[in-house]
Amino acid sequence: MVRIVLIALVLLGCATATGRDTPPSGDVRVVDGDTLHLGGTRIRLHGIDAPEAGQTCGGERVARWDCGAGATAALKQLVAGGVGCTPRDRDRYGRIVAVCRSGGRDIGAEMVAAGWAVAYRRYATDYVIQEENARRSGAGLWRGTFIRPAEHRRGARQAEAPPDAACRIKGNISEHGRIYHAVGTRWYRLTRISREKGERWFCSEARARAAGWRAAGS
Repeated sequence: MVRIVLIALVLLGCATATGRDTPPSGDVRVVDGDTLHLGGTRIRLHGIDAPEAGQTCGGERVARWDCGAGATAALKQLVAGGVGCTPRDRDRYGRIVAVCRSGGRDIGAEMVAAGWAVAYRRYATDYVIQEENARRSGAGLWRGTFIRPAEHRRGARQAEAPPDAACRIKGNISEHGRIYHAVGTRWYRLTRISREKGERWFCSEARARAAGWRAAGS
């Protein structure tokens, strides 16, 4: 009886491993420059890092432009003919990290070579040569200056954190003017603070009003 149970457990483990390694398939939908949905599976492209949605690039010689949207558009074009992915790993968000190909071309390599993504050296060095070539030719992101996506995400997280745990009122600037959101109000959790835009945190509603902000909904 014990032997039968052990055999069953071994077979179950093999089946589970096989299911985990099965390449995802189905209709493809692009999320951003390095992430897509294949069927019902969320895929993070191996070895590359593309600008985030809403991230802008540019500099002294080039006007600011939406490089996040540019990277997304480039990936959509690359996968328009269909895509097949080979899983490599799973990241901390539960996404499958995979090498994906379309028409025999490595999509990650193509994105980096065209300058729409950078080699994600923290996890892999597969596409370093493609990045260097794109940088030298001024392709894609390299036409001007930009913040690497990982640094952009880190800066966004730091900007989102209040400077003091007691100062959690969000002073937002929008088309409706300067509006503050107190903890627990309707739009509080959806509001993001950008210090670059002049938005800020307040320690009390009285201080927010004194600085020229008004309560949301007022």
